[in-house]
Amino acid sequence: MVGSYGRFTLSLSNFQTNKLHILHYTKHHRQLQSTMSNVVLLTATLLALLAVTFTIFKPHQTLFAPPQLPASKDLLHASRILHVTGALGPESLVFDRHGGGPYTGVADGRILKWQGDELGWTDFAVTSSNRTECVRPFAPELEHICGRPLGLKFDKKSGDLYIADAYLGLKVVGPEGGLATQVLTEAEGQPFRFTNDMDISEDEDVIYFTDSSSVFPRRQFMLVLLHGDKTGRFLKYNKATKEVTVLLRGLAFPNGVALSKDGSFVLIAETSTCKILRLWLHGPNAGEVNTFAVVPGFPDNIRRNSEGEFWVALHVKGTRFSRWITSNAWIGKALLKVGFNFKQLHSSISGWKPHATAVKLSEKGEILEVLEDSEGKKLKFISEVEEKDGKLWIASVLMPFIGIYNL
Repeated sequence: MVGSYGRFTLSLSNFQTNKLHILHYTKHHRQLQSTMSNVVLLTATLLALLAVTFTIFKPHQTLFAPPQLPASKDLLHASRILHVTGALGPESLVFDRHGGGPYTGVADGRILKWQGDELGWTDFAVTSSNRTECVRPFAPELEHICGRPLGLKFDKKSGDLYIADAYLGLKVVGPEGGLATQVLTEAEGQPFRFTNDMDISEDEDVIYFTDSSSVFPRRQFMLVLLHGDKTGRFLKYNKATKEVTVLLRGLAFPNGVALSKDGSFVLIAETSTCKILRLWLHGPNAGEVNTFAVVPGFPDNIRRNSEGEFWVALHVKGTRFSRWITSNAWIGKALLKVGFNFKQLHSSISGWKPHATAVKLSEKGEILEVLEDSEGKKLKFISEVEEKDGKLWIASVLMPFIGIYNL
């Protein structure tokens, strides 16, 4: 009995000791959580005050102002403006095999065709049959219903138009237009969340395209930047075999796509890192990925011209502040925690100064030319630059018009 009582006393003592340890750990954990919350709150408050200061006073400091680019030509303000009547956000531009167009996808899910000054824009195609509610030029909350066509490319052999719809995947419509039919909605069992841009290899009958995020849809594209999301994929679709292959994964906002003139490599704009990546498709370096160029801002679409050079549209130039935010995900999350809205977050990235910047790259990745509307007098937030017959046709994912600049 004495031995049992002694063991019971010892067990009770251990229980009381463990209870004290648990209470001490719980108290310490709560203090740690409180400290972390205070740090996040303080950071968010400081960032909020900073943003308010710059919104009100707008001091011209190199930390926040879009940088002056060496050898840049501030000429894009001379562009002719072509309004997209009753629509918004002509993100991509493409001409058909007969030179007709351009065609462009807009925010309400339609694809429009330019018929010249006399006829203007006409409806060509849609990516969704469910268009009852698709009556407003801009309704982000309905994009998954109405569709949001982004990258466009014609198959020059068939005349079919392939469409990267941000929500509905890869689609195709015939030369006469109408309702696009489904090509792909997923790869490796993972649905596309943010189908973005593409290019077509006519020789191989293959489509190369991007899925910008596996987490965030298009209407939350700012969160891809602010969260440091690296779930983007680069894929190829073989039209003959109907097979889809993931070529690259773990990308930070993969966006524009462009094949080289000889088809030996393909370029992918990685928006969050301000880089243009090169994936070798053929030759001794096949399968290798490297940095083709670092551009002075956040790249959107890439388009090759007839000389084999590449035009890169920059959504905005990168400021020191925007690079700081996109390089440190905790800052972006703090801004979100304090309740910043889309406009405020977007302004913080663009430096509170809407503008337009187009960069031309050589086949080796050298910067050949930089054209700007640095004050945003005519153009801003451009998403694509298409060179044709001595003109640049310039699109914007946010504006209700496109620009035409004579080279």
